[in-house]
Order: sequence, then structure tokens, then C-alpha cells
Amino acid sequence: MAAKKTKKIPSESFFSKLRRLEIRDFIFKPEYLWVTASLLLVAEIVLNILIIQRVNYTEIDWKAYMSEVEGVVNGTYDYMQLKGDTGPLVYPAGFVYIYMGMYYLTDRGHDIRLAQYLFAALYIATLLLVFRIFQKTRKVPPYVMFFVCCASYRIHSIYVLRLFNDPVAMFFFYLATNFFIDRSWGWGCFFYSLGVSMKMNVLLFAPALLLLLLTEFGFWRTIPRLAICAIVQVILAVPFLLVNPFGYLLRAFELSRQFFFEWTVNWRFLPEEIFLNRNFQLCLLSLHIILIVLFTLRRWNRRPGGLTALLPKPGFPERSVLDENYIVKTLYTCNFIGMAFSRTLHYQFYVWYFHTLPYLLWCTDLISPIRLLVLGVIELCWNTFPSTPGSSAALHVCHAVLLLGLWMKREPVKVGKRE
Repeated sequence: MAAKKTKKIPSESFFSKLRRLEIRDFIFKPEYLWVTASLLLVAEIVLNILIIQRVNYTEIDWKAYMSEVEGVVNGTYDYMQLKGDTGPLVYPAGFVYIYMGMYYLTDRGHDIRLAQYLFAALYIATLLLVFRIFQKTRKVPPYVMFFVCCASYRIHSIYVLRLFNDPVAMFFFYLATNFFIDRSWGWGCFFYSLGVSMKMNVLLFAPALLLLLLTEFGFWRTIPRLAICAIVQVILAVPFLLVNPFGYLLRAFELSRQFFFEWTVNWRFLPEEIFLNRNFQLCLLSLHIILIVLFTLRRWNRRPGGLTALLPKPGFPERSVLDENYIVKTLYTCNFIGMAFSRTLHYQFYVWYFHTLPYLLWCTDLISPIRLLVLGVIELCWNTFPSTPGSSAALHVCHAVLLLGLWMKREPVKVGKRE
């Protein structure tokens, strides 16, 4: 009996179809984000070199930073006596050590070009951490990564043309977040505390971090992780605490400092007297606290029984809600609420939430064109200098759209089974 002949499918058309499918995957499917991210990282290295070589550096705070740490180099450990060209030193001890290292590496701050390349390296390292978070969460399509890096003039300026300390603080936060999603909570708390030691803005994530720790460990086992955060702060501050503990706490964690109206990005449409009014600032703080409580009770806490259910040691099914997206979304949303109700935002503060915005937008049910529009308008608002009443109002509208989208979206609770 003769064997049946099977029809052979031409291999060329098969591979051609496969190739077209892969191109679409690399653009739209989050699981292939690493390919797009790798290409963008190479592009960013080239772009940062071009910016450093061809765009003029702008002096704002670098000389002041160097003057502040030079006082420590010369033996002054009283925080009340440390100051630079722009005023007293108002950052915690970690700032002093990091910028002291830069002070020595850059010939006492004179080698600006080397400092720019150090910040370019910091920028690339931050992108690596951010891209890993995106890859782990698989929430954002690859094409959005272009808006995370290459498209932002303001972010490149903050890193390699201004040399602010805000990017250093956020680097430690994103490093901590990578440890959190890997369930290395001790190391995550360690690096989170290093971020706080650079600048206090990292404390905006603290309520969410506390909730995550309680969900994972319960009350008693959370205490050692909080102790790690506290011990880091104390060890870094010891030389200054021994000389003037009150002065250190007053300067490094000053909450009552007034900001200049001329630099505000988010409240330009208000009269200056209202902007500086303490009652207005207390109203913003109250709204901030109210939103944190509402999100905690209605969106973030997934343990049946309310907040008191977080105190006992959780079992496996209760801990299983802590997947990568739950961790990242809770942290990012908590910080975003603080940004939305901030009593002022200066241009360098953009880096506090810039890399979190695409993730937060793709956590909502907004359609993609609206998501991209919100990203674009926010970028435009931060690039408007000086800010105008219109740019400030547009920024608040974008914040309101995103905040409402986050509130309306209820994530399904994933409860695992013990194997």
C-alpha cells in the first residue's frame, strides 16, 4: 500500500508570519519588554553623552552642595553651622556622605564634567532598576518605555545638567522596590532608609511600606524591619548627633520650611499670600492624610477584618496577596497622593514620580490614548518655565484624572493555596 503524501507547507511563509508576530509582541506585549528596554538603554547612553558634550551645564545647587559637605570635611559636625551658597544644610546625613564622595572624586567639586558623567551613570542604573520593575509586573506595554526615558527633556536636565540630590534618593528607592518584589524585605528596608537619608521625600512611600510589612509579617515581625530603617538613620547620623542632636533633627528633617512662590510648578494660579498661608498648607496636609486613610481602608488593605486583622502573624493565604503588582501599585499610589497634595512642587521634584507614572496609568481603566495624553500633558507642564496659571491648572487636572482612575479600579484579590 502506497504511503500517503503529505502536503509540505512552505517554510518561508511560516517564518515570515512568525517574524511579523514577534515585531508586534516587542511593541505591545509586556513579557517582551526587556528587548525594547535593552535597545533604549543603549540609546540613552549615547543620548546622555551627547547632552553632556553639547548642552551647557546650568549651576543651581551643586556649588552649594559642595560648600555644605566641605564644612564637614573641615571638621564641622554641628548641623546648625553647616551651610552653602543657597542657605543652611537641610538634608539628612546620607546626603553628606554621598556628596562628600563626589567632592573628592571631582576635585572638591571643580570637575563638573566628571560629576555629569557620574550622574549619567546614576541615570542608567536607575533605568535598569525601573525597567526590571516593569518587566516583573508586566503591566505596561513595551512601546511606553520610550516615554519613560528618551522623550523627557526635564528628566535629563535634572540628572546630567543640574546634578540635584533628588535622583540619588530615588535610585535607592527603586533599588529597595526591587528587593521588595523579590521578598527580600530586610535589604529593601535597608536601601529604603538610605533613600530617606538622602532626602525626606522618600518618606512619602512610608505609609504604604508599613501596610505591606504588616500584611507580610504581622505586627511583631514588622518591628525588626522597622528597626533596620531606624538603625541606618542613627548610624549615619552619629557624628552629628554627638555634637548637636537637636540641631541635626531640626535641620535634616525640617517640616516647617517655607518655599518660594517663584519656583512653584503646581500652585501658580493662586495668589502668593494664599500659597504662603499656613491654613492652606494645613488643608493640603489634611487632604493628603484623608486620601491615604481612604485608600488604606478601601483599596490597599485586602485582609478581611479591617486594619486590626493586620496585627496577628498572617497565614499563607493572607500573605499571598503580596504579588509584584500589589507591592508596586501600593507604593507608587501612596507617593502619588503625596505629590498631588504637595504644598509646592519644584522642577527637580518631577523625578519623585516620573518613572512611576506609566505604571500607575496602566493600572487604571483609562483607554491608552487618554493615558498617553495625560503623560504628555504632565511632561508639558513640567517643561513650562516659568510655570503659568494654565500649566499649574493642567497639572492638577492630570493628577485628578489619574487619582480618580486609581480609585475606580479595584484589583482582584489573588489568594493562593498551600502546596
